[in-house]
Amino acid sequence: MEASVAIQVLPQNVGGDEEVCRIVDEAIAYIQSKFPDAYVGPFETAIEGDYDLCMEVLAEVNRIVVKAGADKVATYAKIFYAPEQGLLTTEQKVGKYHEHEA
Repeated sequence: MEASVAIQVLPQNVGGDEEVCRIVDEAIAYIQSKFPDAYVGPFETAIEGDYDLCMEVLAEVNRIVVKAGADKVATYAKIFYAPEQGLLTTEQKVGKYHEHEA
């Protein structure tokens, strides 16, 4: 694993909370189709793996949100890239806090 990316999408001008949630759910479904082990949190979804695939997903998720009905989208990303030494996995970072969820 050479990259870890946290993605937060904020659909703009879409009406109420239900519509925002519907559109975000479509974005998450797309992310999970590419990264089945994506970590979905209340504010962002984290993916980890090949850098190029992570960047491809980050770019495409914006198109998914617009196609789902938003006329524009604000996307916030945190990218950690370490091609030579690797990274801590999401499980290593937060697994101990979610042991009761298994």
